[in-house]
Amino acid sequence: MDVAEVRAWAAGLEEVHARIAPRFARSEPRERVLAYVRGLLAPLERKNSWTLAERAGEAIPDGMQRLLATADWDADAVRDDVRDYVVEHLGSDSAVLVVDETGFLKKGTKSAGVARQYSGTAGRIENCQIGVFLAYATPAGRTLIDRELYLPKAWAEDTPRREQAGVHEDVEFATKPEQAMAMIGRALDAHVPAGWVAGDEVYGQHARLRMMLEERELPYVLAVPVNQHVIATLDGKLTELRADELAAHLPAQAWKTISAGAGAKGPRLYHWAKAPIRPLEAERRYWLLVRRSTTDPQDLAYYLCYGPPRTRLGELVRVAGARWAIEETFQTAKGQAGLDQYQVRRYDSWYRHITLSMLAHAFLTITTADAGAKRGPTANPPKS
Repeated sequence: MDVAEVRAWAAGLEEVHARIAPRFARSEPRERVLAYVRGLLAPLERKNSWTLAERAGEAIPDGMQRLLATADWDADAVRDDVRDYVVEHLGSDSAVLVVDETGFLKKGTKSAGVARQYSGTAGRIENCQIGVFLAYATPAGRTLIDRELYLPKAWAEDTPRREQAGVHEDVEFATKPEQAMAMIGRALDAHVPAGWVAGDEVYGQHARLRMMLEERELPYVLAVPVNQHVIATLDGKLTELRADELAAHLPAQAWKTISAGAGAKGPRLYHWAKAPIRPLEAERRYWLLVRRSTTDPQDLAYYLCYGPPRTRLGELVRVAGARWAIEETFQTAKGQAGLDQYQVRRYDSWYRHITLSMLAHAFLTITTADAGAKRGPTANPPKS
């Protein structure tokens, strides 16, 4: 960075702080939240209340801990500020809303929502919390705009444990797809511009989520398991069959080699094909999208798709590829904005830290996108 870029960075952070400052009634937390976000953006090995306090010149972490635990501010209101900030700078009608989850490994049993459960982050069952997130992916950049802490059913039904972790009385058990529906609904109610929704099998096989998107006329590309049943026309007859059975009927000319986006080792090249399904739906268009490895023809993945009648195969592939972007976003949010480096147990405190980390990551993404736009089209695209 040169001096001008450093000054622009500082001015941009002050602007972001001014956006959320009205959410804090008292001056102490209003000033401390800026120090907290600065700490999240700093090149610290660990980003918890102790290290953030030290960076801010405070001898003890009490002030940072109060910010997360007892200070008077609404994390959901700041979440809305983060979303509006992202839309203001990255908003696009072709944006993809991506739903996914990530795990936060934990010790002990007292942190809100912690349990032995599957973590995609670890690739196995671990003692962890699970956060469900909504990402906003555009060609200019991608970042997180909403979040929910998954509360396992055993937690939701354990009143003493809930009280100890500060889980509100009105918080009921909700599945991950139901949490995704709530977040997508908030985004649409706030008029967030978007052209598609993408998600993995956890969300794709949830019929109510797909129905909600169709009712709100928001196209989707959602992964589904191999045994997903679809209805298609075969040999002139309506037939119900599994996704893999329909894929086996696709002719050779249906397959096209298309990149699903840039990966660590270059373009993510796969063979792709689409087949129309639900033919009785005259006003809407549905497809089964199939992805096949270029090296192993037995390695296939399946997606249910809903969209405008003339949607091209390449557009469905673009959206399917956007889902992978959230995995990279989790990596950068954890590595550069301290998403997973909190030491809190209470329900509200989790939301407060995660929201401020989302703000820090959004700032990084937008600052990188703005810098790239100023340098021109030869600049590398942001990878946040």
